[in-house]
Amino acid sequence: MPTVPGYPRVSRFFKMAALTTTLATSACMPFGTRLLQDDQVDYARALVFAQKRQTLANIVGLRYAEPAVVLPVSQVIAAYSLDGSANAAAALSTQNNAPTTGSIGGGIGYATRPTFTFTPLTGEDFANAYSRPLAPSLVLPLVQSGVPIDVLLRLAVQSIGSLQNSAALSGANNAGSHGFFELLQALRRLQLGGFVAMRLEGSPQGNRIFMSIEVPAQASDDDRADAARVRELLTVPAGTTDIEVLYGVADESGSRVGIVTRSVIGMLTEVGAQIQVPPEDVASGATLATVGFLDIERRPVIIVHTGGKMPDNAYASIKHQRRDYWIEQTDFDSKFAFSVVQTLIALAQAGRSQPIPVVTIPAGG
Repeated sequence: MPTVPGYPRVSRFFKMAALTTTLATSACMPFGTRLLQDDQVDYARALVFAQKRQTLANIVGLRYAEPAVVLPVSQVIAAYSLDGSANAAAALSTQNNAPTTGSIGGGIGYATRPTFTFTPLTGEDFANAYSRPLAPSLVLPLVQSGVPIDVLLRLAVQSIGSLQNSAALSGANNAGSHGFFELLQALRRLQLGGFVAMRLEGSPQGNRIFMSIEVPAQASDDDRADAARVRELLTVPAGTTDIEVLYGVADESGSRVGIVTRSVIGMLTEVGAQIQVPPEDVASGATLATVGFLDIERRPVIIVHTGGKMPDNAYASIKHQRRDYWIEQTDFDSKFAFSVVQTLIALAQAGRSQPIPVVTIPAGG
């Protein structure tokens, strides 16, 4: 540090100038670390928010017979720049104890220029992920993850044995069969009691999926009645504990039951068919009437609102044909079912060849 005898203020000035230079040039050292801490979470949340809007847009679009469009983000490049500068100037007098003048300064400039790459899902990838029925071995193990079995089956399954779920394009009887929803409710009560589970077994012919129903002797009469009713609705022998679930209309003799799952597009279509749209849209032929409900059902699996004032904090929202559609932030059941839809879509896309989103964040100073 330069010093001038008899000029203590000059010495202090140079010290301050050196400190300013050090701060400006070293500010970028922890910059990359801070970016990683903040942007990893922020970009992840932004991707989730975009995925929710895309899914809701497809649900509403399919309600009006528009094709589903899937445009996932395949890459995010977060480019940053940080520039620092410092300067110092002094004017010294040769007379002892004469006043000295000087100035110090510095600045830091920061800029971010993110680049997003979108890769449309088309061809075989689209067919595999969205058009083909979901495999039972992909859907049913979610029960073991705690997903409510009634929500899962209502979303992803079209029929179990002879019991039919609702179907928007099946004409006047599109509400489904009473037994299907009775089965779902009984299975949910058994799941809450810990009496139903899914088991996946590998074999040379492919994965086999089994539904186990075991109700101990000390269980309540209601639990035993639910187990008996489930076996009756599935037409398996009384007392059966392991029921093999096969895709399609299977030979249901013994302890096997056939199940027909929906494709992702089929699932989104059925969710959209439950949206209460303006009556004039139905009258004009722009869309079909809302799917009816049986007395055993309490509500649509996902309630999508339209008309009125959309809240600022909606869980998911889109605008379609100058109308707002949204899911309420305070509707936990709808939000949870929507998250199950997102999970099923992610599982359906898992085998496609397109890369998963990559976020590149330069960490250098």
